[in-house]
Amino acid sequence: MPVEFERAVPERELFPEYSSEFIRDERDPNRFQVNRRVFISDDVLALERDRVFQRCWLYVGHASEVPGPGSFVTRTVAGQPIIMTRDQEGHLRVWLNACTHRGAEVCRERKGTTRRFRCFYHSWSFSTDGRLVSLPDAEAFPQGFDTEDYGLRAPARVESYRDFVFLNFDPHAMSLHDYLAGARQYLDITADQALTGMQVLPGTHEYSVRANWKLLSENSYDGYHAIPVHKTYFDAQRLKGDDSLGDVRTEFKESGAYHLGNGHTVTVKHGPWARPVARWRPSMGPESKPVVEESARRLAEHHGPDYADQISNLDFNMNIFPNLVVNNIMAVIIRKYEPIRPDLMHVTAWSLAPREEDDAATKVRNKSFLAFLGPAGLATPDDNEALESVQRAAGHQGVEMWSDVSRGFDKDIPMNYDEMHMRTYWRHWDALVTDRASVGDSLTNDQVEEVAP
Repeated sequence: MPVEFERAVPERELFPEYSSEFIRDERDPNRFQVNRRVFISDDVLALERDRVFQRCWLYVGHASEVPGPGSFVTRTVAGQPIIMTRDQEGHLRVWLNACTHRGAEVCRERKGTTRRFRCFYHSWSFSTDGRLVSLPDAEAFPQGFDTEDYGLRAPARVESYRDFVFLNFDPHAMSLHDYLAGARQYLDITADQALTGMQVLPGTHEYSVRANWKLLSENSYDGYHAIPVHKTYFDAQRLKGDDSLGDVRTEFKESGAYHLGNGHTVTVKHGPWARPVARWRPSMGPESKPVVEESARRLAEHHGPDYADQISNLDFNMNIFPNLVVNNIMAVIIRKYEPIRPDLMHVTAWSLAPREEDDAATKVRNKSFLAFLGPAGLATPDDNEALESVQRAAGHQGVEMWSDVSRGFDKDIPMNYDEMHMRTYWRHWDALVTDRASVGDSLTNDQVEEVAP
């Protein structure tokens, strides 16, 4: 169903004035600041590892990445090596990639298909459903040794929503459904682009940024930087015949920003760029117009005109706290990022597309993705340089520095180029790292209903 955009309580009235060693959330005048120590401190990162990454739901991958029995991918989540796989019955499983014998990785391949994961260190072998099924010289182990005690270990919780798979290391965490809160509606819009399910396209974009991981959280839905940083992209698209984006206040139609609960926020707008799902623009080339228009027709036929229009034309940048971005703009990108050090993060990104797209439609989508969001696109490298520039200037010996995140604080209706969404993120982050709330809720359930679309 289409998202209904309503507003009730202005932000400045919803959240009480508050200050900690990390944030200043002030009134009369309204001002919000973040201590730049959060970007450079080893102590802060230690708190985050304990109170954020050990308590929150963290993105693992998309179910389409493991399409059949025995298929698997390996990656890290919060620094922990994990395996996402399907057992021989086709059930999706997530295992810690660590042998229960002496702790070596049981799978050192990035992806593939297998019946068993074998640790190269001592050759213990595990089935895809986690059972220890063979080991050399088993008779040498003492009486009472039972292979059933040595199966692969799983994270405390593994759940999924619309094929987005998450884990949680906290056995007492709320359900993923409740944690996602208002973010579920935007995952629905993303998933409903497809009539037969979405899939991650081949290829993974991986890179490191010499900047604090939270700076990418800010950047990922910051509409204010679009013109200064990405002018080259918009100039290039204008030369290809697209509408100009000379001023975010006039070119971002139906712009807004919304709380989604549990630190998640989203910015929405109707941008001037092309969208491969169903919005053709001249920059896509005349040959692609029938392909895009056919996609729009199929969506309208399946979902009805109103919801199909939202799927086709609603651009959004969403951050699912703490470290997952779903950008549904000129293409759909899933991006997760993890801290390595206070001044270094690792980023992994994938392009998401409908399964039923034919080769011509996928070519249009990939071209749109690569032009802006891809490794050599006209956005990602510029954003990385901006974040590294902030990081280089974050630490000043003997001088306490605070970043201002006050833009739009006086507005009853914040826009996507304001900074309400960042303030929401920081309030929730601060509640967790200062341990002010057992689950770090910045909003009660009733308050989420008052402000979330």
